[in-house]
Amino acid sequence: MSLHDDAVLVLENYGGGADAVQEELRLAYLDHLAQHADAMWKACGAGHVTASALVVDPERGKVLLTLHRKLRMWLQMGGHCEPGDASLAGAALREAAEESGITGLTLLAGGPVTLDRHPIPAPCNWHLDVQYAALAPSGATERISDESLDLRWFTYDEVSEVADSSVVRLVERTRAALDGVGR
Repeated sequence: MSLHDDAVLVLENYGGGADAVQEELRLAYLDHLAQHADAMWKACGAGHVTASALVVDPERGKVLLTLHRKLRMWLQMGGHCEPGDASLAGAALREAAEESGITGLTLLAGGPVTLDRHPIPAPCNWHLDVQYAALAPSGATERISDESLDLRWFTYDEVSEVADSSVVRLVERTRAALDGVGR
């Protein structure tokens, strides 16, 4: 199965918690994938699908955010899919491990936590981000990557003080998903 096919399958099965905005995004992503054979790649000028993961330490009630070098914003780990990625989930996990320096991350079961579409500078125009949650193993130690100015753990409540509404929404949906699995 190609990465493009995996993305279609993931989005066909994404429920989004019966949220009307998430359903609208899901359908827009599927339409984009149907119209663009290269929708998984940065070269797709109409926008491309990206994968990200919020690194969570549920035992401590904290999330790890990166101060993105180019954007100068506190964000979850994530980015572009690469030719070696077999799945969106794999791309999100790879990005989270590369940008956090944490080994042993595992994705929260159940697939993506949320979708977020945001404009980016030309020539790409749009990121159609599929967002997961990655659980950090107990005692995990982070290591800053070249893509970051800083890495920092924040309590769930602190995120709204440093990050934009899309990251706050990701944290809220991740907390709800964690509560749903009895954490």
